[in-house]
Amino acid sequence: MFSSTHSSFVFFSQFKGLTGRGSVLLKRAISTFFHLNARIKQTESEIVQMFSPPDSNSETSTLSLRRIHPKTNNLSIRTLDERFIRILKIFKWGPDAEKALEVLMLKVDHRLVREVLKVDVEISVKIQFFKWASNRKNFEHDATTYMALIYCLNEVGRYGEMWKMIQEMVKGKCLIGPLELSEIVTILGNAKMVNKALSVFYQIKSRKCKPTSRNYNSLILMLMQEGHYKNIYELYNDMTNEGNCFPDTVTYSALIYSFGKLGHDESAIRLLDEMKENGLHPNSRIYNTLLGIFFKMGNVERALGLVEEMKLKGCASNVYTYTELIKGLGKIGRTEEAYGIFLSMLKDGCRPDIVVINSLINIFCKSGRLDNVLKIFEEMCSYKCTPTAITYNMIIKALFESNAPPSEAYSWFEKMKANKVPPSSFTYSILIDGFCKRNRVEKALLLLEEMDEKGFPPCSFAYCSLIDTLGKAKRYEAASELFQEYKENCGDASSRVYSVMIKHFGKCGKFNEALDLFNEMKRVGLSPDVYTYNALLSAMVRVNMIEEAQSLLQTMEESGCKSNIHSHNIILNGLAKTGGPKRAMEMFTKMKTMKLKLDSVSYNIVLGCLSRNGMLEEAAKLMKEMGSNGFEYDLITYSSILEAVGKINEGERTTSF
Repeated sequence: MFSSTHSSFVFFSQFKGLTGRGSVLLKRAISTFFHLNARIKQTESEIVQMFSPPDSNSETSTLSLRRIHPKTNNLSIRTLDERFIRILKIFKWGPDAEKALEVLMLKVDHRLVREVLKVDVEISVKIQFFKWASNRKNFEHDATTYMALIYCLNEVGRYGEMWKMIQEMVKGKCLIGPLELSEIVTILGNAKMVNKALSVFYQIKSRKCKPTSRNYNSLILMLMQEGHYKNIYELYNDMTNEGNCFPDTVTYSALIYSFGKLGHDESAIRLLDEMKENGLHPNSRIYNTLLGIFFKMGNVERALGLVEEMKLKGCASNVYTYTELIKGLGKIGRTEEAYGIFLSMLKDGCRPDIVVINSLINIFCKSGRLDNVLKIFEEMCSYKCTPTAITYNMIIKALFESNAPPSEAYSWFEKMKANKVPPSSFTYSILIDGFCKRNRVEKALLLLEEMDEKGFPPCSFAYCSLIDTLGKAKRYEAASELFQEYKENCGDASSRVYSVMIKHFGKCGKFNEALDLFNEMKRVGLSPDVYTYNALLSAMVRVNMIEEAQSLLQTMEESGCKSNIHSHNIILNGLAKTGGPKRAMEMFTKMKTMKLKLDSVSYNIVLGCLSRNGMLEEAAKLMKEMGSNGFEYDLITYSSILEAVGKINEGERTTSF
């Protein structure tokens, strides 16, 4: 019904303009009311008459109709639909559009609802129309109309309303089939509403329909894509208990991949055997996943055997297969074999992608084979592979690590920019770290400034390198200023940067500043890690706070931060210097009973303590024990023994005198 004659007047005046070129018939029907613009009050019947087809007895009207539609004497549904769509686009959903729907005699059924929801109008118009249709007599939405609106809501990101509509659909009377179930799960998964997808799956399962294997696979794949690997096995058990749902290759592929991600390697391998027993054939994705698992387990022969099995089963190796082989062999140092696989790949006509190329370059970089790196880089063009920032980063890093001139590493940075490959934050971090290690701190600071100018956020790794280098150069004031700059500019501070600054405050005797920084870390929500604790322990030992350091070590363990051998060596060193050989030996003996692997530093600390106190016999015994445990004597070891011998000779000379 029209609530306002004035709005109706405006509505039909605008509609006249819309249809002036579109329909001769409609133009004639409106023009017969030449006095329309002079009238304000109209009756509803007159408005309806405006949109009614002309009298079929009118010769003129009939002729007009025939000129438009020579094959029919009735207005086509398509023409009526177009008219209604125009009204809907201009006047949205409301009394005007509702009246037009009635006048145009469009039957409200599921097809009409679906068609209207396809119209390019605001989502609010679609929702209003959907709700209006819900209240029509003899009409109920079915799964197709619900899904049509759900698609629309998903498209515009109205996830809250979409979820309400899904719930209304599930709790209502309409039937939901396996197809709709899969679609709902996929939509919710894409919207990152994983828990809701699981919830609605079980709701539909209990009320509406029995899930099929495809439904389970949709949910399993959604969980896999979102990283919810733990839920997958539960779902798999549920699937097998259904009785009519049997896992297929898709199911096993997702399960094996998920178990690999969770580190359940043996379970993943058992699934391979299970699927074979069920008469299913592994595909290349399953083989590739298991290749990665076998290499991770260190079972190289089993991995290579899997490749042979692939060949026997007629499952062709693809670029992902070669990637896993090259990466796996490279990680265990079998560089030549990894390169051989790459050459076989080329021979077999499989074109490498950038992932394969970068993997091979990484292997050569780590083994110091820069000639091979440059050769592969030059060949990239022939493989139609464009170097990425990752490619350049690996080469720059390898050059710094091989002690090549810094200018050579920097030339690759220049080449990178010349080839229009945008440097990443990591590129700058590698350069800054490389220049810091060569004591080119001014150049590193310039790169940090350039990094800031390029709009990169503050990088913890870069600041760590610079602060540590300045600290080692005893430029503590500059290190402190840079640390303050880092805190001001970085929204998410890193515990590692704090640890470096605490370490250098400790080294320059500023224990209170180190302790304040440690407490500040906890206030800003950062959890101290083993490096932080070790830095503070060192600071305490430097100012002879041995008892406090031992207490902190205990606090560290109680807070869930696992200490390492370095943590205990710091305390051992403090006891050796201030507590004498007895206390040092007590702690050393205690360390042997702990789940700690003693290192040469542990032995050298105690040897030094014994030597300083002239205990040559005890030092010799400990040195023998050190050798039997596989530790090589170093300069510190020999210096300790020589010091002990010197102490004895000095004592003998004093007695003789």
